[in-house]
Amino acid sequence: MPAAPRSAIYVASPEGDTGKSTVALGILHRLTATAAKVGVFRPITRMGEQRDYILELLLDHTTAGLPYEECVGVSYQQLHADPDTAIADIVDRFHQVADQCDAVVVVGSDYTDIATPSELSMNARIAANLGIPVVLTVKGRDRTTDQIVKLVEVCVDEIAAQHAHTAAVVVNRSDPQRMAEIADALQRLEPAGLKNLKSYVLPEEPLLVAPSVAELQTSVEGSLLQGDPELLSREVRDVLVAGMTAEHVLERLTDGVAVITPGDRSDVVLAVLSAHAAEGFPSLSGVILNGGLGLHPSIAALVGGLGLRLPIIETRFGTFETAGRVASTRGRVTTGSHRKVDTALTLMDTHVDTADLLTQLAIPIPSVVTPQMFAYQLLDRARADRKHIVLPEGDDDRILRAAGRLLQRSVADLTILGEEAQVRARAAELGVDLSAAAVLDPKTSELCDRFAEQYAELRKHKGVTVEQARETIHDVSYFGTMLVYNDMVDGMVSGARHTTAHTVRPSFEIIKTLPDVSTVSSIFLMCLADEVLAYGDCAIVPDPTSEQLADIAISSARTAAQFGIEPRVAMLSYSTGTSGTGADVEKVRKATELVRSREPELLVEGPIQYDAAVEPSVAATKMPDSQVAGHATVLIFPDLNTGNNTYKAVQRSAGAIAIGPVLQGLKKPVNDLSRGALVEDIVYTVAITAIQAQGILR
Repeated sequence: MPAAPRSAIYVASPEGDTGKSTVALGILHRLTATAAKVGVFRPITRMGEQRDYILELLLDHTTAGLPYEECVGVSYQQLHADPDTAIADIVDRFHQVADQCDAVVVVGSDYTDIATPSELSMNARIAANLGIPVVLTVKGRDRTTDQIVKLVEVCVDEIAAQHAHTAAVVVNRSDPQRMAEIADALQRLEPAGLKNLKSYVLPEEPLLVAPSVAELQTSVEGSLLQGDPELLSREVRDVLVAGMTAEHVLERLTDGVAVITPGDRSDVVLAVLSAHAAEGFPSLSGVILNGGLGLHPSIAALVGGLGLRLPIIETRFGTFETAGRVASTRGRVTTGSHRKVDTALTLMDTHVDTADLLTQLAIPIPSVVTPQMFAYQLLDRARADRKHIVLPEGDDDRILRAAGRLLQRSVADLTILGEEAQVRARAAELGVDLSAAAVLDPKTSELCDRFAEQYAELRKHKGVTVEQARETIHDVSYFGTMLVYNDMVDGMVSGARHTTAHTVRPSFEIIKTLPDVSTVSSIFLMCLADEVLAYGDCAIVPDPTSEQLADIAISSARTAAQFGIEPRVAMLSYSTGTSGTGADVEKVRKATELVRSREPELLVEGPIQYDAAVEPSVAATKMPDSQVAGHATVLIFPDLNTGNNTYKAVQRSAGAIAIGPVLQGLKKPVNDLSRGALVEDIVYTVAITAIQAQGILR
């Protein structure tokens, strides 16, 4: 049997409902920041039934690109029929995965129907045959500290009996009030034969086991009578069976509650729907009308006229059956439950030193940077020195969802612009927690008069009066930019609903450029399979002069350095060195000389063709003595037409991830979003803006 890579770890548990997927997800996420190709393997699954949702969740976060079918071992049935043959098959299939990965997270089976004395013993036996250490996950809920300690001792002994090694133990779903006590008790285990065992304690997080409205709908075999299908993904934090009169139902409403009531209880239906719509009342997750009794036509018309997005579900089951089915529904962390994923990752980041844990895996420091590694590093760097970013477009669901994720992961502090009641009400409907964000209304804020006077003073040379400024300052982009100008926030991200011009024009007027740069430009961070390059300018300056091109090159080099890219600047043209002539080549040649004179320490080459800039074999022929040719990291295009088309061609044809545009040259960071931006795009753009702000001297 070939030796398994040290860069693999086996997550196992002795029971169900330990939150093993949370632990596996946190380890996997950390691995993607340190290894280029990270995979996942599930040694035992149910074959012939629904796909394993835990494996699908984890596969969504891997970077090895392996299909589901390659990442499973054997079925419970196969293991039951012939354990020895099944384990041999598992070992073989694991090594097929490991051979294609730099690191692998193996997730043990769930405590279900396997016909052996101890499922943990079987998982330990598999780990021993794979030659990889075990992270033991146990449940702290409903156990005393002594019971937890005894369980850990028994499990570690069981793993050792199967000749496997326990690298760490995670006590998950613990009473938050007893976490320190549990941690201390686990530390005292070390002298008792558990030397070098790392131990961690995670609190119980109700959100992770809360079912979604969609999961409740499935449980009660219901149909959506009315409401926004997107809101079916919201987590249900509590359930209220409304058997009392309407006024007493209203007293018991809480945020995220799902109300179960018979369809003919018109008083309760109208009361809870009105409460959901009213300011000052909790935001419900859904209403379930049981008993197969539809709404009276008049009530249905009234409910329809309210225009609520709240999901209203009908089921044929009576109150007792409906309540029983709902009570037994346990929420899952799946690929689509972004809030749960972010919560799980935050728990692991907060309570488990995964970097220290993974030192045992001896993963070599990679010489490449994958898109996933770069993305993790962005969020990690933003968290390390958290900045305050304003999001002007509080009327966009993508912005609200991104804000929730940013706050959940502690990436940045946020101010959101919009009418506060509307912003918070819509966020609550979406299941997004914005309690840590400030919300300002540019139309009514007490800052408006101050900002108007400042803006009028800044633009008085253009004839702008205070009265005109008051109108201008109500615009979200201008109000947000004034927040940046006054150091009330550190940067701004906008553009999900507005044009680039609408986003950046206020910055040109108010924030202005850096003292040694007169050109505002942009770069795209192009995440290729094994490296990250900077492309500039692909979004702002249509036909730069030599002086502007030099500004763009210097700004791009500085921006690249901020994001950990060693700047080696290639000034691109259709000829290399002295081989070509013409106005376009001369523009690039002059720009190159300007860069060298202004930044003598910066490595820059130009004019140079793209292939000579990035391909060592071509560079060896065309520019053998250049320090940049063949190894360029910052590519400066001669005009916007070339730059914009090139980045899009590389993005679409080479499968690169393009992050940007990242604006540069301004005194303070402002960044523009594509109007087609995804939630993930917004999250990373805010992280980029925060990192830019970290480099600003106040």
